[in-house]
Amino acid sequence: MEKTAIVTGSSRGIGFATAKQLCSEGYNLVMVATGTREKNQAAIAEAETFGTKVLYVQASISDHDDRLRIVEETVRAFGRIDVLVNNAGVAPKERADLLTMSEESFDRVVGTNTKGNMFLTQAVANQMIRQEMVNGRRGVIVNISSCSAVVSSTNRGEYCVSKAGVSMLTTLYADRLAPEGILVHEIRPGVIDTDMTGTVHEKYDRLIAAGEFPIARWGTPQDIANAVSLLVSDKLMYTTGNYIDVDGGFHIRRL
Repeated sequence: MEKTAIVTGSSRGIGFATAKQLCSEGYNLVMVATGTREKNQAAIAEAETFGTKVLYVQASISDHDDRLRIVEETVRAFGRIDVLVNNAGVAPKERADLLTMSEESFDRVVGTNTKGNMFLTQAVANQMIRQEMVNGRRGVIVNISSCSAVVSSTNRGEYCVSKAGVSMLTTLYADRLAPEGILVHEIRPGVIDTDMTGTVHEKYDRLIAAGEFPIARWGTPQDIANAVSLLVSDKLMYTTGNYIDVDGGFHIRRL
């Protein structure tokens, strides 16, 4: 039986690595991104080289109608949704101290990272509930949050709040959906070498050189994709609502 995965924010970075990983494992892919198909044609073509079907949906998870359209187009094309990877997210356009951060920035970041996640998951979960069980479950949802869910950055507080919200969404949906045969997991990336961290590359280079990370290197998008691969596999059928730190050991508290 064919399997289908939706990966949001999958035209680049962590999402693109995850999309390719799942294609390599036989999943049909729904690649969701805000750019046009023409802009992301190279990424689509690369995903297609694995031999599975790729549906491109231009959409923003911050938009109500777009969220519903992602689900509708997926079901129309493939009949069911086996995996949702909530990866799409935004950082503040400008880093600002907690005492001067604007409401506009807060609304934008939380509206995408938390609200978008909340209601896309709701729409997908309702579709999964209508599906037949396959290998003992109806679906798997993986949230890509951040170490910022629990690490303070007072110059981008809206991002930290948004990712802490994603962690609670993982708990809530795992609790609600377990009886429905749907598992929910979370990955907390640390310092990953992507476009989002490009503006602070020198800062993290210094922290890595100073030994702040037990595994002294940048994380890669493939590191996250490998964790997604494990979570959506059949190897973790008796766990839900948990998270994996993929952060080079940064979460370890030291004396």
